[in-house]
Amino acid sequence: MSVDSGYPVLVLNADFRPLSYFPLSLWSWQEAVKAVVCDRVNVVSEYDREIRSPSWRMRLPSVISLKEYIPAARRPAFTRFNVFLRDHFTCQYCGQPFPTHDLTFDHVVPRALGGRTNWSNVVAACSPCNLRKGHKLLAQAGMRLLNWPLEPSNFRLQENGRSFPPNFLHQSWSDFLYWDAELEQF
Repeated sequence: MSVDSGYPVLVLNADFRPLSYFPLSLWSWQEAVKAVVCDRVNVVSEYDREIRSPSWRMRLPSVISLKEYIPAARRPAFTRFNVFLRDHFTCQYCGQPFPTHDLTFDHVVPRALGGRTNWSNVVAACSPCNLRKGHKLLAQAGMRLLNWPLEPSNFRLQENGRSFPPNFLHQSWSDFLYWDAELEQF
């Protein structure tokens, strides 16, 4: 594997928690090296791979922590993706999980009936359920919600994101990603 094609770096806040779980806060190795050289981060863990110049060498960081704490936003952004994340990428009508590209969002109270586009009226839905419900109220469509929609906290979204790990997880990241993982006993 060439250095350019891999070696993502997990970015932790100054409290050693990832800036984000979903999407996972990753930087390219180039961004991480630049931050190390500029003294903006601490290297917590390294890959076995080195980069070199004629007068300098450095092992590539695999985990870095910011030197200054970045507080999380008070309220999460109301986005389609965050609605899906809040709802665990699961249709709130039939209960089936779906990949993001197969989900839509549905207004519990249809916009045609005065429903708003906000956290408390929008849920993740699969296309068949969304079409079945149409512009009707739940009772008219003979449907029920698994969970009534509420605005999540940033913490809740981060916790939900921990359930959906990315395709690549380097072994040096495990201590920082799964706080509730069972510890090995010796």
